[in-house]
Amino acid sequence: MSVLRRPSPFALLLTLAGVAAFIALGIWQLHRARYHEAELARFANAAHAGVQPFAAVEHATDRDVYPHVQVRGSFAAHRAYLLDNRMQAGRLGVDVFVPFTPDNRDRVLLVDLGFLPRQGPDDALPDLPPVPQQEITLHGLYAPPPAAGLKLGGNPLVHETSWPKLLTWIDPAAIGIDLHREVYPRVLLLDADPASPFLRNWVPDVITPARNRAYAFQWFTFAIAAVVIFFVMHRNRTADKP
Repeated sequence: MSVLRRPSPFALLLTLAGVAAFIALGIWQLHRARYHEAELARFANAAHAGVQPFAAVEHATDRDVYPHVQVRGSFAAHRAYLLDNRMQAGRLGVDVFVPFTPDNRDRVLLVDLGFLPRQGPDDALPDLPPVPQQEITLHGLYAPPPAAGLKLGGNPLVHETSWPKLLTWIDPAAIGIDLHREVYPRVLLLDADPASPFLRNWVPDVITPARNRAYAFQWFTFAIAAVVIFFVMHRNRTADKP
């Protein structure tokens, strides 16, 4: 006596389609893991690359390229945007962005000075160190701004009336409206400086390869589960009777 009942064409096609889709999604996640590994390597190598003039790359649009640049200009020293809910070394804090006008340019470049932890038992906003008011030369990575994530509750910038302004995401276009200036779509991540009060431990804003592999394992598990369910549902129970 047959152990399995004859499956319907629909059940067979549904199982095959599901298994194929789950395997394809798992393979895609493995490809994404390799892509993100390469992106992390490009980002790490960029920090050690030689600097180039900002003017040579100011119009860069490739999100996978992180030019290491040198730019001279001046800060809008009394203007700062605090990107909230940032984590470094297990501590909650903010990234401090200050507008910077490169020499001979009308557009504003947002400079990420780095991370400052919140202070005290109430996690109060940190006191900001003074920003140079004289003309200065900066070195750093010219990179896309941090990913916004879920934009719940609308743009918080329109409700901020005093400086520094607390934000939940960085939107160069919205900041440009706030400053009444055109803002570059990328930001400058300053080079690490042991003497600086800011922590600058830059990593690209991408899913980690480990998470991609975990997703791949999940999809492959679904494929196995679909096969197991198919056989369980079509087991001939009369064959089990003595």
